[in-house]
Amino acid sequence: MAEQPHEPARSLEAWVAELAAELGIPELAGLDLATVLDLARDAAHSVARPAAPLTTFLVGYAAARAGGSPDEIQRLAALAARRAQGWAQ
Repeated sequence: MAEQPHEPARSLEAWVAELAAELGIPELAGLDLATVLDLARDAAHSVARPAAPLTTFLVGYAAARAGGSPDEIQRLAALAARRAQGWAQ
């Protein structure tokens, strides 16, 4: 029997929760997905498509080094988004 497709938003939330748990960071199961996806969009559209995963990785790494709080993730994502948006200008 074929597996039923997941509803996209729930599927993405479930993916993040399961992967976060598997990576040993279950506290990020409730990550603000819109922040990360918006950052990826800004990098992809303003810099280059391959900049999306690189930018989100760098922001995640920097946030982890700074303690990884939701506020720190938000702050660094906003900084990187502004930088990406100004890149093409």
